[in-house]
Amino acid sequence: MTRDSAGEPGADDGDSVVYDLASDCTADDVEHGRPYLAEINGIVDYGVFVDLSDSVSGLVHESVLEGTFAVGDELVVELESIRENGDMAFEPVDIDDYTVDDIGHDYSLTGTHRLESTIGDQIHLEGTVTQVKQTGGPTIFHVADEQGVVPCAAFEEAGVRAYPSIEVGDIVRVTGTPEHREGSVQIEVDGLSKLEGADADAARERLEDALEERAAPHDVEPLIDWPAFEKLRPNLEEVAQLLRRTVLEGRPIRVRHHADGDGMCAAVPVQIALQRFIADVHEDEDAPRHLIKRLPAKAPFYEMEDATRDLNFALEDREKHGQQLPLLLMLDNGSTAEDVPAYETLAHYDIPIVAVDHHHPDPDAVGDLLDAHVNPYLHDEDYRITTGMLCVELARMIYPDLGEELRHVPAVAGLSDRSKADAMDDYLELAAAEGYDEDRLQDVSEALDYAAFWLRYNSGDQLIQDLLQVDSDDEQRHRELVEFFADRGREEVDEQLDAAMPHLEHETLENGAHLYRIDVENYAHRFTYPAPGKTTGEIHDRKIEETGDPVITVGYGPDFAVLRSDGVRLDIPNMVSELEAEIAGGGVSGGGHLVVGSIKFVTGKREEVIDALVEKMAEADIDEALSSAAPIDD
Repeated sequence: MTRDSAGEPGADDGDSVVYDLASDCTADDVEHGRPYLAEINGIVDYGVFVDLSDSVSGLVHESVLEGTFAVGDELVVELESIRENGDMAFEPVDIDDYTVDDIGHDYSLTGTHRLESTIGDQIHLEGTVTQVKQTGGPTIFHVADEQGVVPCAAFEEAGVRAYPSIEVGDIVRVTGTPEHREGSVQIEVDGLSKLEGADADAARERLEDALEERAAPHDVEPLIDWPAFEKLRPNLEEVAQLLRRTVLEGRPIRVRHHADGDGMCAAVPVQIALQRFIADVHEDEDAPRHLIKRLPAKAPFYEMEDATRDLNFALEDREKHGQQLPLLLMLDNGSTAEDVPAYETLAHYDIPIVAVDHHHPDPDAVGDLLDAHVNPYLHDEDYRITTGMLCVELARMIYPDLGEELRHVPAVAGLSDRSKADAMDDYLELAAAEGYDEDRLQDVSEALDYAAFWLRYNSGDQLIQDLLQVDSDDEQRHRELVEFFADRGREEVDEQLDAAMPHLEHETLENGAHLYRIDVENYAHRFTYPAPGKTTGEIHDRKIEETGDPVITVGYGPDFAVLRSDGVRLDIPNMVSELEAEIAGGGVSGGGHLVVGSIKFVTGKREEVIDALVEKMAEADIDEALSSAAPIDD
């Protein structure tokens, strides 16, 4: 046998030619009367089994064999016959001197877009490996091509890794047969090979072009005409494209959101939009459950506890299930310097992070750590554009068929976060047209808040969807559940305030605002509903109604204070920054909006921090535009 150093056939004119099938060649590439180079893979009493490629093998019967053989020996064979069941028989060819001619497989790529119509037929596809999962039986390779992502099952032997050189990110060519497996379509692999050189470059370019086209967000008309929102539309489209591309690449998405009404109104529509898009893209019916997780966050920033747990779960999923590390989507949270340590933790693993938020941001602190950042403050707007309002439009850009189910959600988000935007009137009208008057919307908001408290760190997917009436078709249960949760929440708020109100401290500040203070650690029930922030807010609302004047309410504990303001321009993020600089050793941190916020400090500095805070409040401007009686004009 001769072959040149580059692996090309030799040029000896007198030699015979023997054909060497590429690993991905199939039975269709074998012709009668041609000699092929084979390798012996098994020896039995009645002959030897030979491989011509990964998917072409057969028997050479002992009656046509002479001499002795060992596994791994090369043998030149010709096709003798193919039985009805597809089994192939070969016979040896006596050739001493020959050159080798490599035979590649002539591919007509089928792709994943019409797998149902090719069940039982051999197909070919090229794509990127997005996941490699070893089961107790086959190895499952998830492969993404131009149309979708399909699981491909390759069997070596039970629990043994097939094609061990193939890793996530490789461009591969798969030959196999689509079959139904547990409600999904799965390709039973006949051959799988990694593309190299020009073949890989061509496939990668083709896949990238298709990916960009499919990832493009849908051009949807906003639910209402709102000039302030239009400023943020390009940023939302950027996020929609990034999320759609993440789905197409087979990468998991982990959603973290503030555990309140606005946070859930933001997260649930995006979660459902992504689940439906994942179901369209992936042949595996379990993909929506495995590739997106929604988790609430109690703190108004991304805590290290949450970050380390998220990272640990992601690393475990990579180890156990061969998944890529996820993209982190922060909603109604994630814009401040307090988020930086958690973000830097994930940065060690190159985990992409996206934040959609409406709290006062610190872009200098988080900008380099975020792959995308949507926040009204970055466009000279503010908290009145709630995250829930933004994310309803984001969800529609991802999956526009979801739109009809979401028309009441922005109004719930606005009421939950007490938005004073003039667009609230349009959102309320939109909700009313769907059968949600303001009382019903308020009940939904109260019910969400009550459920979030008891769910704590659990997403409560179905319960929250039933309360919000999104991706839920039982309206009677929705109404009864909302009424029950809202009534229970109000009863427990009344019980809390009955205990707390006698301990309320009052003073009139120099600027004319009423200041109410309550020690929620000692004069409110702990570890039950409502939490300190909600307790402070409920007291605040009652005092606004009672006085009709500008009101500031502070609920404090050993190392925290929760702030609410009405008719007073506090600029809480700026106040926190000043306190941090002015009180040495105070450990001051926190943030919020102009009228809502929270502060943390060390216990020993509580009195000094709160006294300094009250002084700043007394100097704040009275602003009727920030009163609940007067919505802010855009």
